[in-house]
Amino acid sequence: MSEDRAPRLIWTEDGSPRSGRFGDVYFSQQDGLAETRAVFLAGCDLPEAWRGRARFCVAELGFGTGLNIAALLDLWRREGPADGRLSLFSVEGFPLSREEAARALGAWPELAEVTQVLLDAWPDATPGFHRLDLPAFNATLDLAVGDVGWALSQWTGKADAWFLDGFAPSTNPDMWSEAVMDGIAARSAPGARVATFTVAGAVRRGLAERGFVVGKRPGYGRKRERLEARLPGTAVEPSLTPSVAVVGTGIAGAALARAYAALGVRVTAVEAAHAGAGGSGFPASLVTPRLDAGDSAIAALHARALERAAGLYAAIPGAVIRTGVLQLEQAPRDAGRFARVASQPIWAEGAMEVRDAATCAAQLGEPVGCGGLWMRDAVAIRPRAVLDAWLADAARITARVARVEPAGPDWRLLDEAGALILEAEIVVFAAGWGTAGLVPDLPLAPVRGQANWVDGVDAGSVAWGGYAAPTGSGLLFGATHDRGETGGGPTEDAGARNLATVAMRLPQLAARIGAAAPTQARTAVRATTPDRLPLAGALPDRGGLFVLGGLGSRGFCVAPLLAEHVAALSLGVPSPLPADLAARVDPFRNAIAGALVQPIGKADG
Repeated sequence: MSEDRAPRLIWTEDGSPRSGRFGDVYFSQQDGLAETRAVFLAGCDLPEAWRGRARFCVAELGFGTGLNIAALLDLWRREGPADGRLSLFSVEGFPLSREEAARALGAWPELAEVTQVLLDAWPDATPGFHRLDLPAFNATLDLAVGDVGWALSQWTGKADAWFLDGFAPSTNPDMWSEAVMDGIAARSAPGARVATFTVAGAVRRGLAERGFVVGKRPGYGRKRERLEARLPGTAVEPSLTPSVAVVGTGIAGAALARAYAALGVRVTAVEAAHAGAGGSGFPASLVTPRLDAGDSAIAALHARALERAAGLYAAIPGAVIRTGVLQLEQAPRDAGRFARVASQPIWAEGAMEVRDAATCAAQLGEPVGCGGLWMRDAVAIRPRAVLDAWLADAARITARVARVEPAGPDWRLLDEAGALILEAEIVVFAAGWGTAGLVPDLPLAPVRGQANWVDGVDAGSVAWGGYAAPTGSGLLFGATHDRGETGGGPTEDAGARNLATVAMRLPQLAARIGAAAPTQARTAVRATTPDRLPLAGALPDRGGLFVLGGLGSRGFCVAPLLAEHVAALSLGVPSPLPADLAARVDPFRNAIAGALVQPIGKADG
């Protein structure tokens, strides 16, 4: 962690954590949990406030040790609505390490089970949004690491309750600024409650000026008073169980099925052939980020996507084949580029390591004549294990969608003969290149690629323009990139090109492949966009229609996070994607907009 984000933690004689940066305690070891329950939980009228609610959202300014969230999760588990979903958002500018949090939370053994779940999901202290899964509580936590003003401007949720638990306004004024008050008001649902320990006049006036009804209440312990506030109005929940159709069952469709299931919604997945019939059907895949040393937003998007994907794949038995991928230099400038990438603050400590030629050669078992970048958290996976796990609970229909048309508030999916496949309130196009025919105004272009694989050859995960990925029983290598082409199956010529690509960088590995049994091969068509960024979001002026596509060769990296974003947009719940990154993947973003909106049409395949 960089020094400018370090909490400068001090442990007092009684074992309480204290911020050396702000000169204030996180909580009192004697009554900290009781104070949290009195000030924040009771102060927001919990559990009464969520009675009869299927979804409830709590936002917090000042994550600290995680004590408030742990106490809230404990209450939600005991007194939350049956099958309810709890969405949590918290901001922390100076995050504690997992070890520091564990020591602090160890003061409350009655919360041990809850805090262990929280600690098991504890994220790296890198800037940005981090989604933590808490399935034992039907809850998710989006932790924003960074400046509070930035975090509030980037979050798209609406809070039903706020815990304002920054350090005191006198020592940490940035947490209580006018801009922060504006952000709280903008991100509050009707009827939202606010609780805080401080009764500072500026805080009272700030909330009152923004429409909150503010009142002082008796404080807890040595604090004489505390503050409660409420925004007038009554929260209106969107449809809790909408019908959702997902067109496509590759990694995009499977990730959508998982994302909706996590929100309590079962999708119907429509597949033209079978799961993984397109680009997700190879025996292995490398899950690697797009490396960008110049565009911080693109770099951040892929860093957070890799973090999310790797964590989710690790939870699927048999999905991860090997951890770590070596990216070799392709040109002399790559040495400097890799150094800049490795120094970006978006990566956890040790996640990106520049390695010299000798180290790369020792790792690969043959001379390579260049250095590389070791991507510790990138993985090689079995796509089939992921698709099977994430589609297991989805309803599935085998049919080729040719057209989608409005039917009142719903959408009708029709086949090539005009027969009805099904109707749904929400439709997400996730059919890879097939999406181009259904939504012709999307700026998608095809790239046909062939990859080959052979059994009995083992090697590490390595990429250099070409790539080699372990399958568990052998090695996958490739791949060709035939732009603009959509038809045709595997060819010997393409296989020869793939082997030549390996031989140019790793001749000894190529010789081992050539000496093994004949290779197997398959082709697939990937959908790409002009700026090489995915399309993830709503289709304008077509309420209820969404897309997750244009994933190119990064589908297994970006699909899990972007699927959660699309599912959140469609259901009106908080997205795990900051607003600026969401804008970069909007299907009709300025970078690629220009085509007129055309009718929903017929798919090519």
